[in-house]
Amino acid sequence: MPGLIHKTIGQLLDEVAGKYPENDAVVFPNRKLRYSYEDFNRHCQQVAKGFMKLGLEKGDHLAVWTSNQPEWLSAQFATGKMGAVLVTVNTNFQTAELEYLLSHSDSTTLILMESYKGTSYVDMLYEIVPELKTSEPGKLQSKSLPFLKNVVILGEKRFPGMFLWSDIMRLGLEIDDQTFARRQAELQPDDVINMQYTSGTTGYPKGVMLSHYNLINNANSIATCMKLTEKDRLCIPVPFFHTFGCVLGTLTSVTAGTTMVIVEEFQAEQVLEAIEAEKCTALHGVPTMFIAELNHPDFEKYDLTSLRTGIMAGSTCPIEVMKAVTEKMGAKEITIAYGQTESSPVITQTRTNDPLEIRVATVGRALPNVEVKIVEPGTNREVPSDVEGELCTRGYHVMRGYYKNEKGTREAIDDEGWLHTGDLAVLDKYGYCRIVGRLKDLIIRGGENIYPREIEEYFYQHPKVLDVQVVGVPDEFFGEEAMAWVILKENETASEVEIKEYFKRKISRQKIPRYIQFCEGFPLTASGKIQKFKLRQMGLELINARVLKGES
Repeated sequence: MPGLIHKTIGQLLDEVAGKYPENDAVVFPNRKLRYSYEDFNRHCQQVAKGFMKLGLEKGDHLAVWTSNQPEWLSAQFATGKMGAVLVTVNTNFQTAELEYLLSHSDSTTLILMESYKGTSYVDMLYEIVPELKTSEPGKLQSKSLPFLKNVVILGEKRFPGMFLWSDIMRLGLEIDDQTFARRQAELQPDDVINMQYTSGTTGYPKGVMLSHYNLINNANSIATCMKLTEKDRLCIPVPFFHTFGCVLGTLTSVTAGTTMVIVEEFQAEQVLEAIEAEKCTALHGVPTMFIAELNHPDFEKYDLTSLRTGIMAGSTCPIEVMKAVTEKMGAKEITIAYGQTESSPVITQTRTNDPLEIRVATVGRALPNVEVKIVEPGTNREVPSDVEGELCTRGYHVMRGYYKNEKGTREAIDDEGWLHTGDLAVLDKYGYCRIVGRLKDLIIRGGENIYPREIEEYFYQHPKVLDVQVVGVPDEFFGEEAMAWVILKENETASEVEIKEYFKRKISRQKIPRYIQFCEGFPLTASGKIQKFKLRQMGLELINARVLKGES
């Protein structure tokens, strides 16, 4: 198809480094770390060789569990050069989630940081894999995780059973250039190179398989919509483990030769400092991030005049926030993007010259080489313009499928190649799309997708819980919060605090429902189906009553 790129991520970086060798590729302002494109390419090649010496073959799975650290970025492009599949791990994961991901993904290698926000990743891993404490690095034999052999810790402190990152760099010296070149030449654009776990509507998360071809072409189109060039400098404060970070952020930058300015963990002040110090021309974020930046007490003292564009995504953008971003921050060409992990991820995006009202009321038009249609839910019958239906999309960007889940893949992608998003939308006669609701029970909390069914699965493991229904309720700050309606087993008692405490080290903080309401039963239809919309209404009434009483 014309206009599409048939390259691997390794070839892309080689090409861009050849075009713009002296340009800044990566800047970590807090670390005083800076790579030119030539240096970054050379560094990623060394990391790729290290992975090869570790025994990683093309198609093996390598999981990364860190914040936006330099090693995460190196691993992304190193795997793109030697063919291991990068498996992204949410930094908020707790033991149950981590064990599930490592087991389901068949990861042979895990790269992790020592701790994050006061939680020890090392302790969690030893709890899941006790054999690691007595194993030689690279020779792990685990009953529960038979595929996992290598664990790599970031930092300088050695832990039993683990390699240091510096060991990987040293091992890379043992692979010669010819061996490396042969490996890179084996890779094909259609090979799966990235696996993102997305919360499932019917239980546990699914591994979304994305290829070089999926990702590079999506990133290239995103860059085009933003008019990014080698003269731009993009500030990336969104997490790499999301496609927002590693596709809309890092890979989009590389397709255009743009500089990546990395904020390792979001803090409004650090973002403002980075924009001023590095003269960033673009900025990414979910609406809550932009709100935090705009409302920072020292906002006025920062020079943000370099800003031109960026992406706001993850949840609906309030018009006042968009106005403030264009007027007070100066990002007059800021864009809105919409998509999902299964579509690599962007399906539609506004353009830099779209009027402000279009950028607030819609999620833009389909990207180049992307088809979008609105169908009557449950069918493939297309509806006319301005009629509500399910948004479906087809093109280069549709995932290769869910890992080890053919049934889920068939349910998501029909026989004609259309991905059914589960989102309700309206398409106008000019091709602009408006998201109006959801077929699936998705909760979007501050840009994080949370599926009630996944939380319910964990509730069912609680010894006192008989049944549970989780719904989303409106929240002024996060957009939505989760609320659990819980039926306890006979003769059992429990408190909200007790239930929340139970989940603290099992699942991510944002997945623990903010509100827990105990009940005797759920509202049902005549045929016995649970009416979640009624639980939502009842929940909102209870929350409003609490607020009026001053309890929340």
